[in-house]
Amino acid sequence: MKRLSILFPLLLAVAMALPLGAAKTTKCEMKYTLAGWSAFYKVAPGSGTITCDNGQSAKVTLEAKGGGLTAGKYKIRDGIGKFSEVGDISEVLGTYVASAAEAGAVKSTSAGAMTKGEVSLALTGKGTGFNLGISFGKFTITKK
Repeated sequence: MKRLSILFPLLLAVAMALPLGAAKTTKCEMKYTLAGWSAFYKVAPGSGTITCDNGQSAKVTLEAKGGGLTAGKYKIRDGIGKFSEVGDISEVLGTYVASAAEAGAVKSTSAGAMTKGEVSLALTGKGTGFNLGISFGKFTITKK
């Protein structure tokens, strides 16, 4: 019995010291289109497809709303979004705090950075329209 009482704490200490294994993560990317207008207030609905390197994918609806020093009308057709690494595709869905800059006359470009807790998203895109400005607001991604 005495031998077991010495052995048990030793086995417990060894078990607690063993690593549980690193949490697996995946990299996700989103291809999207977004069309909108702004006159101090910005509204832009859109859609996209998120694919992850672990095989997960989802069709999504996008909505950007915000305000700032911005004016114009545009349509982004070739947008790409890159997410920080996540454990599962469901972690990229939700509402992000966003900031964006856009510029264009006939050909339009946009770039944005946003965060939602530990998940971040960087957007770039090309399209058509006329727009100029800097805006802040929210960017929501929901599964179709």
